[in-house]
Amino acid sequence: MTVPLTFSIVVPTYRRPDRLAACVESLAALDYPRERFQIIVVDDGSGNPPESELARVRGHVGVTLVVRPHGGPAAARNTGAAHAQGHYLAFTDDDCMPDRGWLGALEARFAVVPDHAVGGRTVNALPDNPYSTASQLLVDYFSAWHLERGDGPFFPSSNLAVPADRFRKLDGFHQGFALAAGEDREFCHRWARAGGRMSYAPEAVVRHAHPLTLRSFWRQHFIYGCGAFQFHRLLRSEGRPRANPLSFYLGLIGCPLHRTQDRRRRLLVGLLALAQAATAAGYSREWLRQAPREPSRRGAGEGPAGSTPQPGCSGRKALFRSAKQTAKTGEGFR
Repeated sequence: MTVPLTFSIVVPTYRRPDRLAACVESLAALDYPRERFQIIVVDDGSGNPPESELARVRGHVGVTLVVRPHGGPAAARNTGAAHAQGHYLAFTDDDCMPDRGWLGALEARFAVVPDHAVGGRTVNALPDNPYSTASQLLVDYFSAWHLERGDGPFFPSSNLAVPADRFRKLDGFHQGFALAAGEDREFCHRWARAGGRMSYAPEAVVRHAHPLTLRSFWRQHFIYGCGAFQFHRLLRSEGRPRANPLSFYLGLIGCPLHRTQDRRRRLLVGLLALAQAATAAGYSREWLRQAPREPSRRGAGEGPAGSTPQPGCSGRKALFRSAKQTAKTGEGFR
């Protein structure tokens, strides 16, 4: 008798074989029945599919490799979801390492709220790297701010699980985001607007190992700014986006002084100020080169990955072209 799959774990990857190897090894070590989950790795057109990295865990856990043309992490996740057989989709990134109890914690939360989107806790796996530490502080602050303001939680796609059927009804991630910047924020926003509820599961832990330098730190937050512009363009179909008040930015820059005992607090304050400058630069660049048409009112993306754009989607096509041009400056996903 075949046991139904509870989880399909979807991992997009692009030209980071060493980090992917660590990711799949952590997934193979999960403390969860092997027959109840599958791993789907989506190679996003890297040109060199990671066969050898996956060979390390084949025989211990079910792994499927899907290769697609390069289109960014949103499209890659949708491709993985299209191949998934599990009742729930669990998303993480190729530079992340879930703790052994990750799926068990998600299952326990779904037992209470089976129709919710569930976000786990992502922690920085490189605490000695100040750039990686500052980036994680920014994501944590951003998530807490929106929850406290009543906008609903924002869960990064590095640690997000959803019922597969509801995900597909929403057409997954918006494929106009060709970079790892804004697609998870847009999905959470659209999920909430469609009446979906969300729960935070801090016991479902993923460790994020993204080594950054000053240059890659700037690039990362510049790309975040590009994604923020694209997200705001989509929101205009619902009315004028609500701008964050000055207190948001002051609180963000100053959060290392209140939210951490790290001895590098002053350095982290400076890095968060630099991150905001990079984000503003990315946002401004996209504003200056914005596409001539507004996105469609339907914010669900271009449909299933690899599908042909439908009539009336010219705004989304323009947004996708703009994002693809920006993608030339990016490396990897996050």
